[in-house]
Amino acid sequence: MKSKKLFENIMHLLVHNSFLFTVIIMCLVHLGLLLISWYAGVMPLVYVNIISVIVYLFCILLCKFGHIKPVYVSILLEVTAYSIIAVHYIGWECASYGFLFAIVPIIIYFGCLIFKGTQRWYIVLLLMFNFAFYLYLYFRYSEATPLYEVSYLAKSVLVVFTTFVMVFSCIFYYAVYIYSAEFEMNTLEQQNEQLSVDACEDVLTKLLNRRGFLPLVSNLMDEKNSKHFCIAFCDIDNFKRINDSYGHDCGDEVLRHISKTIQKEMPGCDICRWGGEEIVILMKDYDFSKAKQKMEDLRKCIEANPTVFYNKRIAATITIGLEESKTGYNEPEEVIKTADERMYYGKQHGKNILIFEDIEN
Repeated sequence: MKSKKLFENIMHLLVHNSFLFTVIIMCLVHLGLLLISWYAGVMPLVYVNIISVIVYLFCILLCKFGHIKPVYVSILLEVTAYSIIAVHYIGWECASYGFLFAIVPIIIYFGCLIFKGTQRWYIVLLLMFNFAFYLYLYFRYSEATPLYEVSYLAKSVLVVFTTFVMVFSCIFYYAVYIYSAEFEMNTLEQQNEQLSVDACEDVLTKLLNRRGFLPLVSNLMDEKNSKHFCIAFCDIDNFKRINDSYGHDCGDEVLRHISKTIQKEMPGCDICRWGGEEIVILMKDYDFSKAKQKMEDLRKCIEANPTVFYNKRIAATITIGLEESKTGYNEPEEVIKTADERMYYGKQHGKNILIFEDIEN
């Protein structure tokens, strides 16, 4: 687990600093080429590599200030120019043309970051130019005699070094691309999941909203999945007075506190903020007698546990209307409406009460 986390942290660092990492590596590559050229006695390439190192040091500064496109262009121009100059001085057999292939992943990866939409055709054009330069070098220098005849050892070192740079470039940028694609996909999946949750969840209380709640009731009423259940429609008493007396922040805290109390006291039940200070509870597989007892216990619990808001104890109560599923109900709203009407009756006749049957006036 720790090694996986370390790997993800390293890849995350490389992905978000890929331009800076690239120019640092390019700078180190040319330092290596400088030493090899000096050992081989090819002084023009020594000077060229000194210039290349200076270019990449300047590119590091550009990366620090976020000037990415000039860095991209500088890399392409420098590598192309160096490949042509190196092949011109030390010949085709030293494989300096391989640097043209080493920047192919760079052209694609960073090009996709810089260019958007139809501008991404620039990437195709850059790849075509890159291949055209390779063809030029092949037909111009593959049979030509180099200006400097380097030793077998220096030539072998150059071939191995260039090959290593090509392979490293391919592996690194494809690994970064795969990680970036996976990271982006996982991020999108998480965002989609969060959007789905947000679409069905009340922001303030973290309870279900109507969109998330009604399908649960509808599923229980479906003929194939028909199950007995009870619905409790709860309303916080005198909620407007709480808002007017203590402010809406206090009202929100009271609503959150009561929501958490209901969740704690009613485990396994689906709870919905129906709107405002109204909360609906779905009790699956509850018989009516058990549901009545649980709602009465819940009412007393809320009455006995005031909300603490800035060292003030804000007392609140709820009025509850209760109904059970019956064969006469066809839609979730019908059951909920009956529970709502019973709650409303309780509000009109004293509040802080549980009403579980229709009462004729």
